[in-house]
Order: sequence, then C-alpha cells, then structure tokens
Amino acid sequence: MMFLINPLTGQNLPYKAEWESLKQHQTPDWFKDAKFGIYCHWGPYSVPEFENEWYAHWMYTNPENPEYKEGKRFYEHHTKKYGPLNEFGYKDFIPLFTAEKFDAAEWADLFQKSGAKFAGPVSEHAYGFAMWDSQLTEWDASDMGPKRDIMGELASEIRKKGMKFIATYHRQWLLGWYPTWDTTTDASNPEFAALYGPKMNKGDFKYPPSTHDIDNWFEGYYPLADDAFNQEWLNRLKEIINNYEPDLVWFDNKMDVIGASYRKEFLSYYYNHAHKNNKEVVATYKFYDFAQGTAVLDVERARMSEMKDFPWLTDDSIDWKAWSHISDPDYKSANRIIDFLVDVVSKNGCLLLNITPRANGEIPEPVKKRLLDIGDWLNKNGEAIYATRPWKIYGEGPAKVVEGHLSERENPDNTAKDIRFTSRGNILYCIVLDWPQEQLIVSNLKKGNSLYENEIASIELLGHHKPLNYMAKKDGLYIDFPEEQVGKHAFVLKITPKN
Repeated sequence: MMFLINPLTGQNLPYKAEWESLKQHQTPDWFKDAKFGIYCHWGPYSVPEFENEWYAHWMYTNPENPEYKEGKRFYEHHTKKYGPLNEFGYKDFIPLFTAEKFDAAEWADLFQKSGAKFAGPVSEHAYGFAMWDSQLTEWDASDMGPKRDIMGELASEIRKKGMKFIATYHRQWLLGWYPTWDTTTDASNPEFAALYGPKMNKGDFKYPPSTHDIDNWFEGYYPLADDAFNQEWLNRLKEIINNYEPDLVWFDNKMDVIGASYRKEFLSYYYNHAHKNNKEVVATYKFYDFAQGTAVLDVERARMSEMKDFPWLTDDSIDWKAWSHISDPDYKSANRIIDFLVDVVSKNGCLLLNITPRANGEIPEPVKKRLLDIGDWLNKNGEAIYATRPWKIYGEGPAKVVEGHLSERENPDNTAKDIRFTSRGNILYCIVLDWPQEQLIVSNLKKGNSLYENEIASIELLGHHKPLNYMAKKDGLYIDFPEEQVGKHAFVLKITPKN
C-alpha cells in the first residue's frame, strides 16, 4: 500500500483522493459479521404524520406546477391544516419537533434487544436540518426544536451497549428540494437560505438521467452543485467524523450532484481519519455514486437474486408506505423481516432496517414489538446469522427474488420449501423459512451431490435439543421434523460433519 505523508503531522496516510487508491480499503470483519443494523428517519418531517417523508417536498407544490398532480394531496392537506406556504413553511415544523420523550438509553436498549449490531440516526435528511450540535449552521437539533445533541446522545448510548455507531446522510438531496425560486412561499426568503438551500431558478434542477455514461460518470459528467454547495456537503461530513467518530457512514443516492473530487475527498478523509485512530470503518453508496470497490454497495428496499462475492448492504423500512412516522402506518410483520434478513445474509449481505419514531421521541408500540420479536429469534438462532459466511450456494426453493431499486414489494412471502444456507467453518446451516409438515427434503444435499461431500455426524434443530433423524437419498436429504412446532418464523438446522 502506498502511503502519503501528512505535512502537518508527519504521519503516514494510506489513502489519496483517487479512486484507485481508495480501492485499497478493505471492508472490515466487524461489518461482515454484524449482519443486522437499525437506523431511524426522525426529524421535523415526523411532525405532520401525513403519507410519507416526502411531505417536506410535496407540501410546496404550486397548483400551477406540472408536479401538482403528484403533490396535490400534500399541498391541499398542508394549506388546509397549517395555512398558506408563505405563513407556515417547513421551518415552522421545527419548534413542533420537541422530542420531549426521547430517551437515547431506552432506544439503545431496544436496539440491542432487537439483535442489531450497528445503529444510529439519520444525521441530516434532504431538509437542511442537522441532528447534531453543529458549528456550521444554526439549523440544528442542538439550537432548535429538541435543543439537544441527538447524535451525541445516541452515539454514547449505542456504544455503551457494545454496538457500532452509524451516521446516515442525505444532504445532496437538498439541492432543488424546495422551490427557492417561488416567491409565494417562505422557501424563497434569503433569511432561511441556510435551511432551504441555495437560490435556484425555476427549471434549473433536473434529476440525473436514468441511463449514464459510465466512462465519464466519476468526473462530473452531470455536475449540478456549485463549489459552495459541494464544500458545505463535505464540511458537514467532516464535522460528523471529527465529533462523533462513526463506524459507518451511509449515503442515500443522488450523490452524482456532488462533484467527484468532493466525493473522493470525503472517502480519503474518512478512511485516513480512521487509520490514524486505529479504527475500521465502512462507507456505503448506491448505484454509481462511488467507484466500485471503494466502499460497500447499498440497495434500497431491495435484495439480490443471487449470492455475491462481495459484502453488500440493503436498507429497508419497517413501514411498507413510509420511512418516517405517519398516522396510518402499514408495518411489515416480524416474520417478513426475518425472512428478508435470512435471504440477504445467505447472499453475503447485511440488512439496515429503518424504524419510525414519533416526533416526541416515542417509538410506536407495534414497532417495538416487531423489534423484540426479531431479537428473540436472533437470540435463539443467531449462530446461523452472525459471523457466518455464504455457503457454496445461497439456497433453494420456488420463491424467486426480483432485483432492482424499490423492488421489495414485488417479492412474495416465503414457504417451507424456501431454504437458505449459511456456514461457519465446517458447520452448515439450513434455514427453513416456514415450518414443514413432518419431513423436509433438501434437494441440494442429495446423496452423491458434490456440493456437500462430508459425512454427516448430526443434524440439530436449534431450540429442540434432540438430534433429528435423516436419510440421504438420490433426490434429496430427508429430515424428520418434530410433530410439534419448535419456535416460530424461520427454523434453523445445524448440520455437523464427522471429523
């Protein structure tokens, strides 16, 4: 590895702000072992509790804009309940974001009991409000709203519980999020520019195209942010790194609006900072926002259809409809989330699950119940998840995974015919995603199959405490299950070979 010399300290720094240099960074074992983490969309956007976290954007829909069809219900709801947009804008939700029932220690205890190994808040969403004690802006949770250092409190309590602390960051979305050109709203008032973002002309901002010129992608082929916005984006990240030492920094997509040199500088700064402090850290990205091999790829509300030879992450919300708390949530079941986790782990991935606290800091009881159910399952079956590695194949069964951004709704619930494999040394785990009727047949462990050549010493069902009867036949490994169901959600067979 090539090292740079820091001219101020004389210290060796291994990472240049160049893609090839950054590819030297290795994903740490703690991340490969952790498998499951929790974060939360929580901020002033939690106050209205209406439909989804895009409220802060769609509330500003002008009836004359082409977007009106999409945003009409948000605009009409907002103006009816809160008043005109030049009188009550997004900034006016901040005093209502009181967090008076927020207890960082209680949250961290719940995260630990859920089985999470890393956790943290959304540090800043698209809305310009920082959830930490920032010296770069007054629009932060320490100076307004809760008037508390949310990130600092969570970092301390999460680490006390032995978990890694993570920071997630969406600030690049702020560019064009609010109609700063619309003089009928408070978003155009320069007094609030530090919250609503830089002044733009109507039509200036366009989403990046859906197909990309990959050869030129990393050199600013679609530059949208100016140097001031780029630098602010980077400075806030450096402040987070310096003050809170996150073990993982997660990014939402659309970082392609940020200049490539700033993205590369972030990675080099973060990796070198960790190197100086003897820490192992992870950065994540979506699509093409970092060069492949420089950080961990993340997919949103999605999973892989096949096993990958690199570690990856998926982020998904506990609510089918929203990432923040809303008045009519549609929560996923614990069973659905556990099956999702098992499938992801079998394919060399980790799951980052988003939860939805209320504006006052309470975590809704149905969310708590699901997290505790997941934790109970992991407490009994975690040896088949934590610190495991993919087997030769990820599994078998009729359920076919649909890949792609925001594709999770297209994936069906699993049945007892869906089996996923993980391994730990010479131990093979078969995780059955529903309770089978008396006998299970694992076709990929059939007699003479070259995938599994070991002679089996025993097969145990975790939680049953008695070896199971089994027989290898030409069409599969036949395993007799107990008459009474043991446990719930997913069922782990531990296959131990003879020495």
